[in-house]
Amino acid sequence: MIPELRKRFNDAFTQQRYERLLMLMEERCGTRVEYRMAETPVFLPLELLEGMAREGAELTRDLIGNAEYLAAARNAIPAGFAVAGETAHPHFLTADFALVRDADGKLVPRLVEIQAFPSVYGYQDILNSAYRDAFEMPDSLGWFLSGLGEAGYWDLLGRTVLGGHNAENVVLMELDPRNQKTLPDFEVTTRRLGIALVDIRSIEPVGNKLNYRDSGGRLIPIHRIYNRAIADELMARQVRLPFDLTHAWDVEWAGHPNWYFLISKFSIPWLCRPPGSHAVVPPAVFLDDFLAGTGRDQLIAAGVAVPTDDGPETIYGELLLKPLFSFAGKGIQFDVARRELEAIPASERSGYLLQQRMRFEPTIETPKGLTQAEIRILYLWPDGGSLTPALSLVRLGRGKMMGVDHNRNQEWVGASAAFFPQNPQREST
Repeated sequence: MIPELRKRFNDAFTQQRYERLLMLMEERCGTRVEYRMAETPVFLPLELLEGMAREGAELTRDLIGNAEYLAAARNAIPAGFAVAGETAHPHFLTADFALVRDADGKLVPRLVEIQAFPSVYGYQDILNSAYRDAFEMPDSLGWFLSGLGEAGYWDLLGRTVLGGHNAENVVLMELDPRNQKTLPDFEVTTRRLGIALVDIRSIEPVGNKLNYRDSGGRLIPIHRIYNRAIADELMARQVRLPFDLTHAWDVEWAGHPNWYFLISKFSIPWLCRPPGSHAVVPPAVFLDDFLAGTGRDQLIAAGVAVPTDDGPETIYGELLLKPLFSFAGKGIQFDVARRELEAIPASERSGYLLQQRMRFEPTIETPKGLTQAEIRILYLWPDGGSLTPALSLVRLGRGKMMGVDHNRNQEWVGASAAFFPQNPQREST
């Protein structure tokens, strides 16, 4: 994306420097990193990152301001997962973008998905700094957004997670956290913010309060939960919790569970509907509307090549089938056949969408050939504050899917980071 920086990095690359990156990450995270880390970061113009950040924020504000949409999204929350005490806005938001060629051949961002759920905020900062140190990159390359520096970033993250409470009474809650691939992020975050890492199955309700036990066995009241327990995993594993998730407990949420559903893939068909449709959002419709409504006509009107044949072996090569509330690319199907769509029970079809397939443009020159990049903008929205794009992360790949689990046994792919030349006039904190 910035040819001179790309060439400079590739020319200076050595396997020893990459191995130093891996060593630094394990040292600084305090645990083994299971993700595959790419051999390279990417170098992007700040204007491109800021443009994507503005788009994601605008989409979010449109959704939050749309009462009809929010009512429909709340109605789609699965039974047993509508939690009391919903906050006025999400505390965390991620917006994923692909880089594609438009009809004029111009490289433009397109939304892959948007999700009001925390990402690896702690881990990603460590990864960026490890790239800088391992490959001896100049300090003139930045990675924080909104004019933030490292101290300002961690202050913003701390205010968002802690919400003014003592760290002892705030927990990072996940299902089986010690066996999650995101453990490095948990370790970095809990160590830096001074909060406890707890398994959701170990929470102890007493009266109307939730509690956890510290390393000495003391029962500690929980005043605020940094929620990292993914509803999709709880449902898939049929986890029985020691407390009723929907009860109105005397606790605050940093990342209220309802927002996982309220701003999710469920929003995409709404965001691409006229008259308020957004060019950055690819056309999409709910599966039930495609099979028994006006969905197919909507896609065709939006310029998507959809076969008119309804035969069972008809293949929809320009559409992706996506479960609404899955995470990390689970359940996404390419080149789905009509018979596969119709095999989904009618009662479950509202839980899927069909979205125009985007062809990621390979833009990153590497010794292994051109590589594609998916760029995620990470936002923070503390109580009493504003929605702030704070950092980005990148996933590099060459397959149909961009997640690190979908690009195994390859090199110069995996979890990565975005750097940009800093404006010397821009103030950092």
